Amino acid sequence: MAIDRAALVVGALRLASGASFLVDPLRANRLWGESEDPGPSARLLLRSMGYRDALIGGLLAGAALRGRDTRGWFLASGGADASDLLGGWSVHGDLKRGQQVMGLGGAVVGIGVGLWGATRRRAAPKVIDRQGLSD
Repeated sequence: MAIDRAALVVGALRLASGASFLVDPLRANRLWGESEDPGPSARLLLRSMGYRDALIGGLLAGAALRGRDTRGWFLASGGADASDLLGGWSVHGDLKRGQQVMGLGGAVVGIGVGLWGATRRRAAPKVIDRQGLSD
């Protein structure tokens, strides 16, 4: 069973990001460029995004550790970022420059990583003969 290290790293990062939005959504939101409390409705959405990211990241990392195919979880990760980009694009002009770069730029990077991971070739499993030797 081979661990998919790239999937483990990406999954762990997404899990950590999601957890940060669950533990302290205001502090996490400040890291993404928002200096003020966005209000209770936005805090709810931040926590929802945290649950989503923690779930996708945890499942991606779990698949990586088990040696399972991670391409579907990479696609889910990229899809989550695509929805963030689509939603963020509608308020692009209302965002400060730092928010545009961090929020929308981060979504673009996330989409790229998701597509890269979803289109990678899966490593062929090693075949072990009766003597314990691999090909």
